Amino acid sequence: MSQPTRLRQLTVRSVTPENFQPYGQAIFTREDGKPFDETDARLELSQGTPRFYLMRLRDRGRRFDRITRHVRCTQCLGALGGKSWLIAVAPPSAESRPDIDRLAAFLVPGNCFLKLEMGTWHAGPYFEAERMDFYNLELSDTNLTDHFTHNFRDREGLEFEILLP
Repeated sequence: MSQPTRLRQLTVRSVTPENFQPYGQAIFTREDGKPFDETDARLELSQGTPRFYLMRLRDRGRRFDRITRHVRCTQCLGALGGKSWLIAVAPPSAESRPDIDRLAAFLVPGNCFLKLEMGTWHAGPYFEAERMDFYNLELSDTNLTDHFTHNFRDREGLEFEILLP
């Protein structure tokens, strides 16, 4: 017999480079010609062939019961069309499960992309539109060989909902 599922709500925060730092980097639009510095994404893609692709997601909503991490590469996500979106993240850890107490939800504006550190747990992108298009930079085999998922529903009897302000 499975345990009943409890709903836990996450209050969304606006993403800034400072408050996203435990999970990776929030990179915002800058004027062209700016020299490379700490505000640019520091990528780790040396363990395979980088893959940059566009993905269309549909009917995502704001609830989740699974979270994933990739330990061999950084991952970059951003929305096309300047639309805002949501993501939930937990910092990288040596454990095989995310630290629920450090799980955070962010509202990401359309002029920002996220670079997730290697091992950052992430659920999303989420949004309320019928569909949205995103770009994704990872390794060509990330979803086959470097895709570790934790199922909150099966292990803790939890589902999460990201609350909008």
